[in-house]
Amino acid sequence: MSPKVAQGDASAASRIESLDVKLEVIVIPVSDVERAKSFYQRLGWRLDQTPPGIVQLTPHGSACSVQFGPGLTSAAPGSAMAYLIVSDVEAARADLVAAGVEVGDVFHVGPDGPVDGPDPQRRSYFSRATLRDPDGNTWLIQEITTRLPGRIEGGLTSYGSVSDLAGALRRAAAAHGEHEKRTGERDDNWPDWYAAYMVSEQSGAKPPE
Repeated sequence: MSPKVAQGDASAASRIESLDVKLEVIVIPVSDVERAKSFYQRLGWRLDQTPPGIVQLTPHGSACSVQFGPGLTSAAPGSAMAYLIVSDVEAARADLVAAGVEVGDVFHVGPDGPVDGPDPQRRSYFSRATLRDPDGNTWLIQEITTRLPGRIEGGLTSYGSVSDLAGALRRAAAAHGEHEKRTGERDDNWPDWYAAYMVSEQSGAKPPE
C-alpha cells in the first residue's frame, strides 16, 4: 500500500471518529398502539408531536425517544430490550410503583448471577430492576452515578433534569465531607471541588482527593 493511500485512510478514520452522531429514537414493537401509548404515558413520558401513524414518547431527562406504530418494524411485539438509566434505582422504583406501574424487585449483579437487593456498595452499573410493557418489551432500570472511563467525552457534563442535578450535588456534598475529614481542614474552595467531582462522575476520570 502506498504512503498516499495510507494517509488517506488515516484521514478518513479521523473524520469518522469525530463525526457528531446522537442516538435519537428507538423503535419498539407493540401489538396495540393505544394500549402502549397509555402505558408509557403512565410512566410520565412526554408525548411528542409526530407525523400521523407514529407515536413518539420521551422519558423525562432523556435525549432519546421511543416510537411505535403500524408498519414501523417487523419485529415481534415484546421482543425489544433496552436500558433506562437512573441515579437511584430504589427511589425510581418506588415512584413507578406509586403510579401503579408493576416493577420487579431491585437486584444487583453478583459473581454468580443476580442477587436480591441493591449492590451493597452502590457501585454504578450493578443495581437494577426490571420493567415490562403490556406486550412484554423489557426495560432494565439501571442505577448509574459514576460513568466508566471514556463513556463521556472529555470534560463534557450535562444533567437531564433538576432531580439528576440535585442528586449529583448531594453525592458531591457527601464526598466533600469525607474529603474534609481526611484533611482535617475546612475547604473554602468547595465550589471548585464540587465541580471537579461532578465532572469526574460523568466522565469516569479520577475524582479529586
